[in-house]
Amino acid sequence: MALLRRWLLWLLAAFVALQLFFVGRIALMAVIDPQSTAFQRSEAWRLAGSGQWRWSQQWRNYEQISPQLKRAVIASEDGGFTAHEGVDWDALESAWLKNEKLAQQAERRAAQAADPAKVKPAKVIGGSTITQQLAKNLLLSGERSLLRKGQELVLALALEACLDKRRILEIYLNSVEWGEGVFGAEAAARRYFGKPASQLNGWEAARLAVMLPAPKRYEKRPNSAYLTGRAATISARMGSVALP
Repeated sequence: MALLRRWLLWLLAAFVALQLFFVGRIALMAVIDPQSTAFQRSEAWRLAGSGQWRWSQQWRNYEQISPQLKRAVIASEDGGFTAHEGVDWDALESAWLKNEKLAQQAERRAAQAADPAKVKPAKVIGGSTITQQLAKNLLLSGERSLLRKGQELVLALALEACLDKRRILEIYLNSVEWGEGVFGAEAAARRYFGKPASQLNGWEAARLAVMLPAPKRYEKRPNSAYLTGRAATISARMGSVALP
């Protein structure tokens, strides 16, 4: 029993130390631009190993990024960005319920199919805020687990406690993936429209924002009907978006 208590204390100490390490790194981001994220480093290793190296990223300050892109990304990814404190609990609950329903439907299809192995798994619907996405990309692995999701929530709250909304959005827009080896608003604007991020208009911004959930897929299908239709929807929402 004593050995178990010591082991649990060591485990607790390690957990607390890890959280302090994360919070320390986040606090530094108030004044120091992050050079890379955990997701970017993972992608760099993958691209280097594939022999098809391509990388583009240029940091731009908040004022050097088109307000249209900021509005489009908020409208597409997190409409309550300026109001919540890192986590949109209502959106999270809604996503959980939808995922449960989709999983049940997939199970019924598998039970009725002649070959259950060929039934596609249910698509997972996310309820993550921009802050949560940034927390995951900055500091965590890409694995899907309840433990990682819990850590993501803790880091999102830490980001909101240490940084203001402008800084969170600035870091997000400079680090998010927009295609194979394409990271940040500046690289995306030049890759797809041949102009700096500061000069993006509303339609261009909306098309970039729609790419975010699956940038590699939309990079290969830039003229898909879904991308065009979704961009029109985002364009209509942008006027009501308040910027931090």
